[in-house]
Amino acid sequence: MQIEGNVIVCDSIDEKGIGILKNAGLIVDNLPEISNQELITKVKDYDVIIVRSRTKITKEVIDNATKAKIIARVGVGLDNIDTVEAQKKNIEVINAGEASVNAVSELVLGLMLSMSRNIPTANNATKHGKWIKKDLIGVELKGKYLGIIGLGKIGRNVARLARGLRMNLIGYDVVPIDKNFAQEVSLITTDLKTLIESSDYITCHVPYTEQTKHLINNEMLAMMKNGSYLINTSRGEVIDEQALVDCLKNKKIGGAALDVYETEPPTNKELLELDNLVCTPHIGAQTKEGQELASSVIAEKIIQRLLERQVESKPT
Repeated sequence: MQIEGNVIVCDSIDEKGIGILKNAGLIVDNLPEISNQELITKVKDYDVIIVRSRTKITKEVIDNATKAKIIARVGVGLDNIDTVEAQKKNIEVINAGEASVNAVSELVLGLMLSMSRNIPTANNATKHGKWIKKDLIGVELKGKYLGIIGLGKIGRNVARLARGLRMNLIGYDVVPIDKNFAQEVSLITTDLKTLIESSDYITCHVPYTEQTKHLINNEMLAMMKNGSYLINTSRGEVIDEQALVDCLKNKKIGGAALDVYETEPPTNKELLELDNLVCTPHIGAQTKEGQELASSVIAEKIIQRLLERQVESKPT
């Protein structure tokens, strides 16, 4: 069945998803550099709005999206979409969270290894002609305790990968953790305080909500084991950055690795200049495979939702 409708793509996405949409009969305008002001003017003509993280779907955009049936986020978080206003206008908001699971999980391991083996420091020193081998005594992941805050799709995948490295796993979530999964990876489930106090590495995999804002704060950082490591690839607001600065300056923990920040791009120079911080520019989902899968997944979801609507609207 061919589908009728107009789609606007507001951010850069993999061509595979665009091809799937066009093959289904949809008219696709690919405008990856469109400004929010231009979008407000044009959005009235579209049934589907596709974004990644650059474009902000504000109340004003939604108020002008008089034809819109779907807002699709090629990624996980919906922070850049006013979901409350969308719901008021009966616009469905969908994402492709499952597509980035492996990419983000592998980045977590990469960041852990980067900190544990001093890879950024070793790289910079060697390139500048400094042979600092004696100064770079690292630690191994094997046998260490990895605390995973949030056992959704990504948290569970991180656990499986880390188990392959023979790490011990501690998990915390506000929702019950599946007992079969816990048994599969030998996960110790506990409260947040115990996880913080017991882990050699802590990785955050929670959405940004009022409850998770500054979940990792002065109090939590003070409870971390001396020499332990903190990783965040979820949302920047989960960690109180100024509290983290103080903690890293005092060498309370071994280091931190951030892929996300309270403000993006990050503006906290005091944080960025710390030697015991590894930082990347929100590249969790930035793999060729992940981007291709995300665009394909979101395209298939859009087609499915529009087909369902077409069937529902047909007279019986």
